[in-house]
Amino acid sequence: MAEFWESPSPAPPGTCHLVGGAVRDHLLGLAVGERDWVVTGATPQAMQAAGFRPVGQDFPVFLHPHTGEEYALARTERKSAPGYRGFTFHAAPEVTLEEDLQRRDLTINAIAMDARGALIDPVGGRQDLAARRLRHVSPAFVEDPLRVLRVARFAARFAGLGFALAAETLTLMRQLSAGEELTTLTPERVWRELEKALRSDSPSVFFGTLREAGALAVILAELEAQFGKPQPPKYHPEIDSGLHTLLAIDQAARAGAALPVRYAVLCHDFGKGTTPAAMLPSHRGHEDRGVPLADAVSARFKVPRDCAELASLVAANHLLCHQAEQLRPETLLKLLERLDALRRPERLESFVQACEADARGRTGLEDAPYPAADYLRGALQAAARIDVTALRAEGHQGAALGEAIRKARLAALRRWRESAK
Repeated sequence: MAEFWESPSPAPPGTCHLVGGAVRDHLLGLAVGERDWVVTGATPQAMQAAGFRPVGQDFPVFLHPHTGEEYALARTERKSAPGYRGFTFHAAPEVTLEEDLQRRDLTINAIAMDARGALIDPVGGRQDLAARRLRHVSPAFVEDPLRVLRVARFAARFAGLGFALAAETLTLMRQLSAGEELTTLTPERVWRELEKALRSDSPSVFFGTLREAGALAVILAELEAQFGKPQPPKYHPEIDSGLHTLLAIDQAARAGAALPVRYAVLCHDFGKGTTPAAMLPSHRGHEDRGVPLADAVSARFKVPRDCAELASLVAANHLLCHQAEQLRPETLLKLLERLDALRRPERLESFVQACEADARGRTGLEDAPYPAADYLRGALQAAARIDVTALRAEGHQGAALGEAIRKARLAALRRWRESAK
């Protein structure tokens, strides 16, 4: 316990407590990552004199000179403007630890530990840990719209441990969603929460919680629009398009897929949300309708380039992947070229992983084989094996060389396709 708590030298002035996620995860028996500290009875000047580097612009936060861990002076806060940044903070030596803990979002994040390992728990966080309950600390919860996303993310992170959202907290989340506060969140801050949720073991819980709170329509209307749009039961036993996407995201998480794959799965069926009612349950053309929607979401949240590019490719081409074994060699080659797979074979791997999650994101088909993945991998190997040096030796140059390469690849795909039958 002492080694877990121990704050390295130099120690900050005043009294130091370990707080937040480190204490929570320690009590849950989980690996502890970053440690955060609260210091009472100290001033910014004293912190700097002890060698701690200030980093907070809105309130006094300092980095330890050796470990880089964050040490924040105990503070209170008061709502002064709309949005999650609209707070006035008061940090002074007389602010108590209990007052600092009262401003936190969930009770399980409002537990502190002192140097002896004793717990300070003024709002019942340990009881909620034992009950596997996510419960807000105080009515001031509704002053910070970011908490809607944070609570949904915690619901996803701890779903496997049996945590559930307290009914009274869900009521406050709905209250926040019904107002204008969610619209004040910056795209970058929303993406940070989306990214963490997508990396969790149960990302569907994040989006499902947002929807239950009435927030999904504000944060990600493109996904909200999919709910209530039926699909043919023959191919989608789960029927609902939105539910299918949530099942598919969890399949990507189950496979341990990287963030770009998980994000691509999130975006792959946005086009189904725009299917005209007269066309349902068919979603013919949803790929073409979905690409600009996926691109718009990527631009809105300023997602990393690898995420944005893969999402666009999967939205446009996932049906071709499912049909890979029926594609003509010409279509196979066009698909490989569209993916830039001959230069970037890792792109094909990410693409087929996303498509496999899509195929398995269907009720009762979670463990179904997906031969299209290996089929496309084999097609890429066949197309990549041609001897470009020999084609140059035959005198092909420039555009003529490019055309010769393409013909050779088509011939290789024809031979491989016949051998794969």
